[in-house]
Amino acid sequence: MGRGWGDRMTDNPFDLTGKVALVTGGSRGLGLQMVRAFARAGADLIITSRKLDACEAVAAEVRQMGRRALAHAAHAARWDEIDRLIEVAYAEFGRIDILVNNAGMSPAVPSHEVTEQLFDSVVGLNFKGPFRLASQVAHRMNQGEGGVIINISSSGALMPLPTVVPYSGAKAALNAMTVSMAREYGPKVRVNTLSAGPFLTDIAKAWTPEAREHSNNALGRPGRPEEVVTTALYLASPLSSFTTGAIVRVDGGQ
Repeated sequence: MGRGWGDRMTDNPFDLTGKVALVTGGSRGLGLQMVRAFARAGADLIITSRKLDACEAVAAEVRQMGRRALAHAAHAARWDEIDRLIEVAYAEFGRIDILVNNAGMSPAVPSHEVTEQLFDSVVGLNFKGPFRLASQVAHRMNQGEGGVIINISSSGALMPLPTVVPYSGAKAALNAMTVSMAREYGPKVRVNTLSAGPFLTDIAKAWTPEAREHSNNALGRPGRPEEVVTTALYLASPLSSFTTGAIVRVDGGQ
């Protein structure tokens, strides 16, 4: 993976000291949990979402940990805003070592009621935007010392459910993108999917009490936010140096 990456092992195997990580949708939910975990592991962070004030709040938290942080507002489906995000990130840090494509949306709407605008919005945020960001960053990583891309997908891509067809289709495309880009930009760039199941983040506030306690998976419950970060750290760290093009399920055994 380049100097100091693929063969580096320390007392802390998740050590990300000196690395720069960009997380889309990093101001809330699973994205926020990964930002905090990467910062605790020593990484500097670029936090992006549509709301600058929310990104700034998280950036302030990261700085309190002694890390550098950049907050930048961008719509993760719009290529012009994605390109601007990349330029700002490289101007500030000089590189991106870890990219997490986390931003997404999954509105439940009967398929016959899905409008073209809604379809385009869902596919744009869950696939079109991540494709642009991953392809441009992977190219730069490949020209430099390498890096890691983690695409956050969903169990809905593997076991599609009713009323979320555009979302399931977009996440399935994201999974395919992972495999393709791993081959295209390897060996210097590793690309993997973290396929998440139901997690008790802020979105769970809208769930029923039953859904917050029980889930139709092998463990019988939704995941706690801290249970996703170990997989994210594994995929971002030297511990996964021989893992690429993989779909790693973190869904409690759905």
